[in-house]
Amino acid sequence: MDAERFRGQGRGAVEPPGGPTRGGPRAACPSGLPACARMLLWRVPGLFVVNKPRGPSSFDAIRSARRELGARKIGHAGTLDPIADGVLVLGVGWATRALALFSGADKTYRVRLRLGERTDSFDETGRVLERRDFSGVTAGSLGEALARFRGEIRQVPPMFSALKRSGRPLYELARSGQTVERAARTVTVRRLELVRFAPPDVELELDCSAGTYVRSLVEDLGLELGTGAVVTALTRTRVGPFTLDEARELGRLLGPPRK
Repeated sequence: MDAERFRGQGRGAVEPPGGPTRGGPRAACPSGLPACARMLLWRVPGLFVVNKPRGPSSFDAIRSARRELGARKIGHAGTLDPIADGVLVLGVGWATRALALFSGADKTYRVRLRLGERTDSFDETGRVLERRDFSGVTAGSLGEALARFRGEIRQVPPMFSALKRSGRPLYELARSGQTVERAARTVTVRRLELVRFAPPDVELELDCSAGTYVRSLVEDLGLELGTGAVVTALTRTRVGPFTLDEARELGRLLGPPRK
């Protein structure tokens, strides 16, 4: 199955395998119209590249898309934390089968972090565990620390994550005050660059393999520096071939891509 087949040619939805069906998208409306994917006319589902805002969960985004598109069967190709915004690939109807093509794809993130603090969720929304002095961190020492997080690394998923233990998401256990052992996993950070250094605020950009927890990376980086660090903003700018530039806003999935 070819990934390019599912890109949708910028229309917001794509044709089913085998091309357009009788009465399908090309029969329903001219290909040049920005709302050619209007599902009220032809009800052919496909892939949507969505710009999830900060605040809602990934499942909240699915609920919104269900209401907007009038579709019940919708899945996504990789969870985004509520604190995160950016690319969320949704599959509608038959296209949920195509999500496996992208759930394992590399991803690109831009993350803003704050030095000198640790929380139980590894981001600014969590309970503060400790505060530390960060005045000794320089751009040079940070660069040396970042070098140790490139390539294959081992990381432990955060308790505040959608991973499940005995059928329950870890974040539910964390909210009830429980902590359970999580096995470390190997992930690959293909690129990790310093974008902005203005202590205590730091901005990074990274390309990484599927399954990488950016919050865990920031927590481990803070421990490596001896200062602690928490995520304050996180944007996913790419999932496989899909970028933020072609993403659509929730509530306007049938309109033109984000510019």
